[in-house]
Amino acid sequence: MKCNGAAFSSEMYPKLAKAYPTNKLPDLRGEFIRGWDDGRGIDNRRNLLSAQSDTIQNIVGTFGRTQLFKDALNSGPFSQTDSILSVGLQPTESIEGYGASVWTFDASRSVRTASETRPRNIAFNYIVRAA
Repeated sequence: MKCNGAAFSSEMYPKLAKAYPTNKLPDLRGEFIRGWDDGRGIDNRRNLLSAQSDTIQNIVGTFGRTQLFKDALNSGPFSQTDSILSVGLQPTESIEGYGASVWTFDASRSVRTASETRPRNIAFNYIVRAA
């Protein structure tokens, strides 16, 4: 049977109903399967069949003074800090100021971050049948 979230008959599939007492298969379409932690300590506080969003480990850094106009915009993971204005050009009606700034990069300003990089996934219990 496809793991597409479909309901099934517990009368027709009693053993399956023991594994999935809601009589509904997990929906694994478009998901990575991640082995359930089950107390190992790698992926703590996860329940069996729980969903987890994708994340990246945070990337941070800075780069030195760059010359810019005062109205330069912070965007995405970049932010402007430690600005020194009116270096070089004098402000005019059309130029509010000119200067130099230190820029920082912090990926968490734009994307989900965590202590690990991972795809979107579902916690699943890998089982081997011993015969």
